Amino acid sequence: MTNTTQMEEHRAYRKNVSCQGLIYLGFEELPIKVINLSLSGFLAELSDKQPGHRVKDIFNSLQVSPRVDIYLPDMRIAGEAEVVRVETVDAGLLIGIEFRDLSYDIDSLLYNRRAYRKNLNTLGEIVIGAGEYVFTTQNVSVDGLMVRIARVLDIQTGSRVSFSFKDQQVEGEAEVIWVDFDEHTTLLGLKYVHLQRDQLPGVPRFVRDQVLSAR
Repeated sequence: MTNTTQMEEHRAYRKNVSCQGLIYLGFEELPIKVINLSLSGFLAELSDKQPGHRVKDIFNSLQVSPRVDIYLPDMRIAGEAEVVRVETVDAGLLIGIEFRDLSYDIDSLLYNRRAYRKNLNTLGEIVIGAGEYVFTTQNVSVDGLMVRIARVLDIQTGSRVSFSFKDQQVEGEAEVIWVDFDEHTTLLGLKYVHLQRDQLPGVPRFVRDQVLSAR
């Protein structure tokens, strides 16, 4: 058996497909066309035909950080991935992507909710009543966030709270949408009422209409 044959056997099977999606990199949500797909990842084309696309800038940003967020509505996939291959072609860029942290139930993730929720663990502070507490985010979106506080607190849905992220220099006010407890922690679902800035850096919106308009 030749080395080439062995490599082909070990390589994951890739199915040729043609579907549209979005990739979030360089703080932009950009349309992509998936060329082939496997259980471990996919190959996509990022076109340079649309105004504002800067292939060199995109290429450079991938060298700095290969982690990206992806949204493939036809495959019912959204989540985090890693760029493992970049190649310039006449049409723009060919990007090889490996899946890392995905959600497959995007019917509830992206249709019942307004925006994509990015799994993100970072520290912040929240003011509830007269107390100030440290929290850890579980996930973050452009509409709200889920946070965990390492103590059981008495808080009701509909309450207004103030919060801040020191690392990202973001602060604002949110409404408590739901509350859950276990023996030692409080888990809160929060919806933004006011943000100091228009958007959270590094968090895409990802809505299906963006993909449909790109077709």
